[in-house]
Amino acid sequence: MAGLIKREDIDEVRTRTDLKEVVDAYVTLKSAGIGSFKGLCPFHDERSPSFHVRPQMGYFHCFGCQESGDVISFIQKMDHIPFSEAVEKLAGRIGYELHYEDGGTGPRREEIGRRQRLLDAHKIAGEFFRGQLLTQAAAAGRAFLAERGFERSAADHFGVGFAPQGWDSLLKHLSGKGFTQDELKLTGMFSEGQRGIYDRFRGRLIWPIRDIAGDTVGFGARKLFDDDQGPKYLNTPETQLYKKSQVLYGIDLAKRNIASKRQLVVVEGYTDVMACHLAGVDTAVATCGTAFGADHIKVARRLLSDDGTGGEVVFTFDGDAAGQKAALKAFDEDQRFTAQTFVAVEPTGADPCELRQRRGDEAVHSLIRSRRPLFEFAIRSTLAKFDLSTVEGRVNGLRASAPVVAAIRDGSTRMGYSQELAGWLGIADPDEVLRAVKLADKRAHAAPAQHGAATGSRQFASPASPSRAPYGAGQAASQRGTGNGPSAQGAHVRGASPQGGSRQRAEPTTEQPAEPRFPRPDARDPQARMEREALEVVLQHPGLLTAGNWQHFAATEFQVAAYGAVHAGIAAAGEALTASSQWLEAVRENVPEELGNLVAELAMSPLPTKADESLERYCRAMLRRLFEGQITRLKQERLGALQRMDPAVDPEGYQLLQRELMELEMARRALRGD
Repeated sequence: MAGLIKREDIDEVRTRTDLKEVVDAYVTLKSAGIGSFKGLCPFHDERSPSFHVRPQMGYFHCFGCQESGDVISFIQKMDHIPFSEAVEKLAGRIGYELHYEDGGTGPRREEIGRRQRLLDAHKIAGEFFRGQLLTQAAAAGRAFLAERGFERSAADHFGVGFAPQGWDSLLKHLSGKGFTQDELKLTGMFSEGQRGIYDRFRGRLIWPIRDIAGDTVGFGARKLFDDDQGPKYLNTPETQLYKKSQVLYGIDLAKRNIASKRQLVVVEGYTDVMACHLAGVDTAVATCGTAFGADHIKVARRLLSDDGTGGEVVFTFDGDAAGQKAALKAFDEDQRFTAQTFVAVEPTGADPCELRQRRGDEAVHSLIRSRRPLFEFAIRSTLAKFDLSTVEGRVNGLRASAPVVAAIRDGSTRMGYSQELAGWLGIADPDEVLRAVKLADKRAHAAPAQHGAATGSRQFASPASPSRAPYGAGQAASQRGTGNGPSAQGAHVRGASPQGGSRQRAEPTTEQPAEPRFPRPDARDPQARMEREALEVVLQHPGLLTAGNWQHFAATEFQVAAYGAVHAGIAAAGEALTASSQWLEAVRENVPEELGNLVAELAMSPLPTKADESLERYCRAMLRRLFEGQITRLKQERLGALQRMDPAVDPEGYQLLQRELMELEMARRALRGD
């Protein structure tokens, strides 16, 4: 069995890898002060950014869900892979050769992580398909692309390929690259019959489906030949890599444009994405055989930095009944965004690809510009089912559309659309509509109580996210791994439901809950606040401390239990590692396990300064306050002892206390520069 990755190589990979650059592939980051960046957390759903990254420290921390760690643990958590695979992936990214304890070059082929093997198979398959597009057998595929206005360069840009009509062309190719049949069965690129496995995609145009990091995780295939009895479009089935509810076609190409333009355009097909990008609407993506759902929204919101400060999501749908139905389906998910959400419907029923073919790039831009607010579209689509020229039609229209308006969560928006609805219906008294909306809202709230929580109405839906308590809330902190453990920054215990209730009925008990060893410090306590600010400085900028500062810091007695334990952890970690990327991890390894997240929190908290000069002044001022506080406490202790002492009984002890008081005063003046 191949050995573990050498520790010095792990440290080298961690040091050489730019954490911000890695995180940028998943999350849109904005500056949050000197050397700090923030964005929407990729580990839980949130509306305002609480996820902070400090590249120089090589660390991230979320103040919302308390996830924290280094670049290795970030990749572990995002890609759901073990520690060794994360190190290998990052090493490959920077071109660093790893060494293993047994002196070999790594695990044998059969021991390489399954996920990486699947990714390798998809990468090789994509290259194979692209090469096949240039063959004579792929003439129909090239003609298909040309008819839709896609030149060779466009096919290359999007990685479009061709699957030969034979039953085992890809099978032979991948087998020749060393992949076993057991591995190939897991890729989703093959079907299985009585005689074994065979190519799933045959005689079809192929689009690679990539994740946000740019790795190919599946394929979409379009029928080209009349004798193909399969569906028009055939996608990879669900696999370890490919989860259709979580992938968006084109996200790898659009992610940076989405982040910079604060716009996401959702279209329906692969060729629509291509047409939009080529026309200049380079924020377009498409779902892969499923509706735009909650998991897609999590990806989109992180890229949009969906924090209520702008941004827009535009859904494009055909003007037919199916398109309207899809748009109304999107309404169910709309309110998970704080960005404005729109619908762009082409009246002729043409999709973006057809628009570009018929009328050029400007027609695609015009479609996006014609967008209408999704709420308006949902309400007007409901009203379109009724003849509003009749009393009966208006009454029924109000009854049908009131629940749509009632489902709008934002009170001001709901009020505004209630008034709009009155105008669209031609009702003179807006209060009549408001009463209908309130009644619909009341009925929606009553539905769960009458039919059980499982049948609750859509306005109560919320994105599923792990229930993680912050430091001090009684949950286990992260399990820290060293070397090649299963997790570099471990999992959290999940006990309570998001609403705070128990998942199962608890038996009555008279036992009192155990008091936490380290209660959450009171932020209103001046002493706790001073100790916290000092620890933030030492953890974030240890290089600013002089040798004398370190001596003073080591001698300081912290009054708050949790901060005292962190202080002890810093002292145990020592000064030697302060200039390396291992500094924070060394501190975390020397504090009680339940305080690991507190260390991360202190290390990532933004300091109230925006310039390097003011940062240094601030840090020195915080340390001076801490040391002066220590001197003041010691002076008070000595003065109390002096008052209780009789100089006639113990003249030497009395003089010793006086000398100590004088020395403490001199130390205080030295700190102030008096």
